[in-house]
Amino acid sequence: MEQEGKKVEVPSNLEKETVPPPPRNKRRKLQLLVVPAVLVVVVAVIFFYVHFVAPYESTDDAFIEDYVTLVSSRVPGQVAKLSVTDNQEVKAGDLLVEIDPRDYETSLANMRAELVAARSQLDQSQAQVKVSEAKVAQAQAAVIAAEAEAQRATNDLQRYESVESRAVSKSAFDLSQAQAQAALANVEAAHSQAKAAESEVALSQAGVETAGAAVQQAEARLQQAELNLSYTKIIAPRDGRVTARTVQLGNYVQPGQAMLTLVPKDVWVVANFKETQLTWMRAGQPVELRVDAFPNRKFKGKVDSLQAGTGARFSLLPPENAVGNYVKVVQRVPVKIVFDEPLPAGLDIAPGMSVVPKVKVK
Repeated sequence: MEQEGKKVEVPSNLEKETVPPPPRNKRRKLQLLVVPAVLVVVVAVIFFYVHFVAPYESTDDAFIEDYVTLVSSRVPGQVAKLSVTDNQEVKAGDLLVEIDPRDYETSLANMRAELVAARSQLDQSQAQVKVSEAKVAQAQAAVIAAEAEAQRATNDLQRYESVESRAVSKSAFDLSQAQAQAALANVEAAHSQAKAAESEVALSQAGVETAGAAVQQAEARLQQAELNLSYTKIIAPRDGRVTARTVQLGNYVQPGQAMLTLVPKDVWVVANFKETQLTWMRAGQPVELRVDAFPNRKFKGKVDSLQAGTGARFSLLPPENAVGNYVKVVQRVPVKIVFDEPLPAGLDIAPGMSVVPKVKVK
């Protein structure tokens, strides 16, 4: 370097001294320590992969699922009684909602009156059949009497015709002939009346069938009225917890209108695995489950079944791969996983909660 225009040289003894290389035996000892350590780490990684990674398939696309029951009304009406509140536990058969039953009680009374009237009409039709049958018997008796009278008149006429004309007056012969003709006409009339009476019997029997059908219709309407009255009391179809309640006291509900949802406790897991993860997955394989809401607990389960198709195939708008450009995307298949044991009573594990399943496939 230069100082006041003069060049100053640095002494050679101030130059950087080079570090001498370490002894050869120290490097060898270091190698002897590092190589086994690396081998131990590699073996540990391989052991961990073979025993804790390779035999398992896992996904975070998994959720608690359940068959929720939508409770709705079957008849229209105003809500007169509400027996449950939000998140309440109910048993099968418990009363949930009651609709004002007065209109249906009136309808039931009318149907009962209609049934009484229909049965009375049936009794009247059956009695009419008996009357018609009696008329038939009377008409048949009249036919027999007319035939007997016709036979007598015919015999008289034949006797008059067999004697000499001088023994019977002309007036007596004409009278006998007229009586015979009248008797034959009476027979024809009696036969006609008998046929009319038989037709009336058939008509009366048809009236009985009509009245019987009317009774069956009245009985059906009565049963429907009784059912409608029973539908005013909406009971729980199964055990569960009241969820998503929208009905309020005084609401006017329509048939099919959802009022609340019942969520039972028999839940399971639906895990959407990639199709590449299903090579060795089978029903019955053990599963370790972790629920995000309870991270410190493990649950045991097993694979119940694999859906026969990907989730996209059964979506609202399934993909049409034959249309337009195609880009291959790894699909996911829903897998149903059931718990091995009943869940603890104190854990609120509900549908929709996230789960991480770990299936042992090898």
